Amino acid sequence: MAQKNQLSTILEPRVSKAKPPPLYKVLLLNDDFTPMEFVIEVLQRFFEMNRERATQIMLKVHQEGMGVCGVFPKDIAATKVDLVVSFSRQHQHPLQCVMEET
Repeated sequence: MAQKNQLSTILEPRVSKAKPPPLYKVLLLNDDFTPMEFVIEVLQRFFEMNRERATQIMLKVHQEGMGVCGVFPKDIAATKVDLVVSFSRQHQHPLQCVMEET
C-alpha cells in the first residue's frame, strides 16, 4: 500500500501595522501687499473658518510672518495650496501659500 504524504500548512497570524499617511501643514506667508480682509476671506472660503478664527490666523500671519491654516493628507494639502494661490493671483494679490510635512 502506498503511503500518502500529507503536508499541512499552518498559517501564523501576522501583525502588520500600516503607518498612517504623513500629514502636511498648510501655511500662509506674510507679505506687505495683500490686504488683511482678503486673507480673512481666503481662510473662510478655503479652510471653512469662522470670521473670528480667520482673524486670529490672519493676525498671526501678519505678526509672526506665517500661520498654520490646517493639517491635511498630502493630496488635500496640495489642492488647498493650489486653490489659494490661484485665487490670490486671480485677484492680483501676491499671497503665498505653502505646505510642509509635520
